[in-house]
Amino acid sequence: MRFILAGAFILYISMMALGQRSSPLSSDERLAIQVYEDTLSVLARGVLTAELTEDRVYACHQMIPILVKALKTTNSFKYSFPRLENVSMIYPLDSTFRIFSWQLKVNDAEYRYFGAIQWDFKELKLIPLADRSSNLPNPKYQETNADQWYGVVYYGLKSFKMTNQSEGYLLFGYDGFGVTERRKVIDLLYFKNGVPKFGAPIFKVDKGQLQTRLIYEFSADAAVRVNYDEAEGMIVCDHLTANQGLLPGQGKTMVPDGSYEGFKLEKGIWKYVNEVFPSGSGSNQRAFSTKPKQ
Repeated sequence: MRFILAGAFILYISMMALGQRSSPLSSDERLAIQVYEDTLSVLARGVLTAELTEDRVYACHQMIPILVKALKTTNSFKYSFPRLENVSMIYPLDSTFRIFSWQLKVNDAEYRYFGAIQWDFKELKLIPLADRSSNLPNPKYQETNADQWYGVVYYGLKSFKMTNQSEGYLLFGYDGFGVTERRKVIDLLYFKNGVPKFGAPIFKVDKGQLQTRLIYEFSADAAVRVNYDEAEGMIVCDHLTANQGLLPGQGKTMVPDGSYEGFKLEKGIWKYVNEVFPSGSGSNQRAFSTKPKQ
């Protein structure tokens, strides 16, 4: 099923030649996209909430070609799809591209992800992302392409300068993963000759080999923060510790212990910080007290 769905997405997506930047939408262009959006919003809701697996899969199959048709509308990049609530769209600060991503729940133990990168051009340039996360033998140390994507729903993006001074983008994503465990992933996106690449050895966790991406696995009933914090100027994450799980048959699992760890950028490398808010500093009381965990 995984390969059938991914293949369907690739079949429907075309990559157009580079062209001029998009312009503001005309009223006719906006209306044309909104007609597609009427159907897309219903299908996206079905992908997320339909009770039967076959109904969720069917809705996903139907949504893919309609989304691509909508994006083929001239200047579609300028349309934000406000009614497409169950599909994530993230942009860098300069809005030169955006990433679509969404989740399909196959069953309680299996989730599949779909995504695509669209560039800010008048005519469509779109590259599909094929979820191959279950086939990556060592994702913390692998560099991948769009057809070997570690599938997640993205909720955050942060640009930074890599060691060669090219632009890199930290991607923060959520993975439903399994019955009793969830994952949050920090990945890297960069472009080589216009082609998207994922992962690179930029995360220094300890004295060992640099990691290409960070994967936090934790209990399904826990709220865990993994995101870039602008005020601190670094990635900040809940520190996880092993504890007895509360879910049936769960055993030991990882849960937040109330402290925070992180990663700070130094010369293109994100280096591990064991304690972001040292005890007694007063900062931990402030940390994220008014922000939802992501």
